[in-house]
Amino acid sequence: MVVGLVLLYLGFNFLKGIDFLSSRKKYFAVYENVDQLMPSNQIFLSGVSVGRVSKIQIDQRKGRVVVEMEIDSYVQLTDATVAILNGDFLGTKFIQLNPGNPGNGKKTLNPKDTLRSEVAKGITDFLEENAAPVTNNLQSTLGKLNKILDDLGRNTDRLDGIFKDLEATPKLLNRTLANADGALTDVSGNVKTVSENLKTTLAKLNPTLDNFNVLSDSLKQLQLNGTISKLQQSLTKLNETLGRFNKGDNTVSKLMTEDTLYVNLNKLLVSLDSLSNHLNQNPKHFLGPLGKSRKKIERDLRKQEEEKSKQ
Repeated sequence: MVVGLVLLYLGFNFLKGIDFLSSRKKYFAVYENVDQLMPSNQIFLSGVSVGRVSKIQIDQRKGRVVVEMEIDSYVQLTDATVAILNGDFLGTKFIQLNPGNPGNGKKTLNPKDTLRSEVAKGITDFLEENAAPVTNNLQSTLGKLNKILDDLGRNTDRLDGIFKDLEATPKLLNRTLANADGALTDVSGNVKTVSENLKTTLAKLNPTLDNFNVLSDSLKQLQLNGTISKLQQSLTKLNETLGRFNKGDNTVSKLMTEDTLYVNLNKLLVSLDSLSNHLNQNPKHFLGPLGKSRKKIERDLRKQEEEKSKQ
């Protein structure tokens, strides 16, 4: 039982980091705050465990904490060695020995001497150091944002005025299209009148031509050679002109015989009426900042036709 208790004691201390088979020397380090450092926490040198924290005492009179460290005897410490209190992300604390520059260490420390001590900077210290530049940048960004919002507020009134003007634009377009429709109607009426007048004039011209023929026969009988020849030439040209009118290959004959101009004018009026209805129903197709493409307009018209068919 005694052997068992001894083995239990030795095993428990071995798990705490106490190695009875190795020789260690005691050194001290002084800190203002050890930040939850516990006895048996590891001591590292160049990433290798070379000892442990054996004891922690508080000196309330001087407001400091004295840490006793057991370090392997083969480790040579000088007055340039620094015991840095550090920790990992999980919160486990340890002491990192920094031997310093080889040229700075002049005196080798003896057991129970006090090492120089430092506390490593944690995440909080890092954030505090970098918080000031971030704060300044954030203030500058907020200032620029406020300026943009102020400019936007000033431009809102201008945009309201522009939208009011745009509301009046469809009415003006409708009025203009109505006037254009009336003007085209008048033009169509005038063209019809001109065509009728031409037909009447040509009808009246036929008896005159007959009279010319009679006159030509009379002049032939009078044997007025020079006058008759000139008159024949004039009649020939007049007949050619009338023949061209009858052929239909010129503007005047087409106006008298064809209704193409009238049909085209009617198509123009129908297109303008369709354009007016399209503008009244879909003003966004024409009045947007950049308008809409032909595909988008056709897609909107198909959707409107489908909705009408569903209704």
